[in-house]
Amino acid sequence: MGGIFLTSGLSFQDTIAQTTSKVSRSSAPSDLKITDMRYALTDVMGGTAIIRIDTNQGIYGWGEVRDGADARYALMLKSRILGMNPCNVEKIFKTIKQFGGQSRAAGGVCAVEMALWDICGKAYDVPCWQLLGGQYRDKVRLYADTPEADSPEEQRRLIKKRVEDEGYTWLKMDVSIADLVDVPGALVNAEFWKNERGQLAQWGDQRNYMSYGNTRHPFTQVQITEKGLEHLQQVVENVRNMVGYDIPISTDHYGHFDVNNHIRLGKALEKYRLAWLEDMAPWDHTEDWITLTRALETPTTTGEDIYLLENFKPLIHAKAVDIVHPDLASSGGLLETKRIGDYAEEYGMGMAMHQAGTPVSFMANVHCAAATQNFLSLEHHSVDVPWWEDLVTMTGGGEMITKGYANVPPTAPGLGIELNMDVVKEHLDPRDDTFFAPTPEWNEVRSHDRIYS
Repeated sequence: MGGIFLTSGLSFQDTIAQTTSKVSRSSAPSDLKITDMRYALTDVMGGTAIIRIDTNQGIYGWGEVRDGADARYALMLKSRILGMNPCNVEKIFKTIKQFGGQSRAAGGVCAVEMALWDICGKAYDVPCWQLLGGQYRDKVRLYADTPEADSPEEQRRLIKKRVEDEGYTWLKMDVSIADLVDVPGALVNAEFWKNERGQLAQWGDQRNYMSYGNTRHPFTQVQITEKGLEHLQQVVENVRNMVGYDIPISTDHYGHFDVNNHIRLGKALEKYRLAWLEDMAPWDHTEDWITLTRALETPTTTGEDIYLLENFKPLIHAKAVDIVHPDLASSGGLLETKRIGDYAEEYGMGMAMHQAGTPVSFMANVHCAAATQNFLSLEHHSVDVPWWEDLVTMTGGGEMITKGYANVPPTAPGLGIELNMDVVKEHLDPRDDTFFAPTPEWNEVRSHDRIYS
């Protein structure tokens, strides 16, 4: 210590900072212990929580509870992981995975898993992609929504901006029967299912179990007429003519109707050579997916609501879809999603990735995609949100996204990002202004969690 004071002209604190500036924080990963979990609810996608897991060495990790899911899915796991070494990622994951469920019910488990990899990467001073086995690519192809507009001319301008200015080489669009509600003679049996606003709403009616959006596809008996099919064909043709055939176009959000009508719709759209037809049936209706995939030339995909590889296996074994499509914030996190991709690869299937959250889950996806060979494209859902990228800083420098591709951090440890706290504060969800406040009420385990006798 005596030598420290030989540094002239600096205070004791400044001297300490200078002489330890080259010291790695990752000096004792085997002694790391989890000490805390806190959260902030951002306004991304109408409510997406970011969590921070702290350790006894000052290293912390960022995770994200999937868009639209409750931060408490993660907070209830705090008591199960306190005191554990965060670098034992798989061990902790197996401890908490029983508390996850399908779709957004998995949000807490996945958020914790993301944060653990972030900590582990920082502790060992390597990027997360390195911990997953290494890198197949140094940039990750993105797909973005086609912009909607009030006129074909305006849409043509916006699509040109998306492709030429922003550089996206893969687009996705909705082909929804919601667009047919005001077209006379386009639908059969739709009137019964409309909400009070006259819509066939697929979201936003959580408390009404028997609403159209909460009724599984085979049970609505909504049908599309030939006039309706012609209208949807024209919607797709307009976009295809604007985009051309060099750029893949994926489709989604058709509505809740049965397999027969989905086959009719799929056949009507085959000539446009779409990249895929997404979520035409509930993911767990394996036999329906087999029927759809065998009936159609266009590739099929599902998976954004599937939790864990074990629930992808029936679809993969039966080759019930052509492409698996996990959302890392629901599928189990980075390692489990890579395992899903690797397993699909063995059956000759590609993997696209669904993502609609903050830059935290986005970068978790980027690392996973970089480390997975059969990866196709990653969704970027917030292209038109001007402050979205400003929520974080790339700790290795450079841009997060360049001309339609996400940049894989070459050396920055962990996820390679740090939150811009002032920007996050500006974009909190108005329902909850908590900002990484202490959460001692979640410290205590109050149940015996073993799931076997």
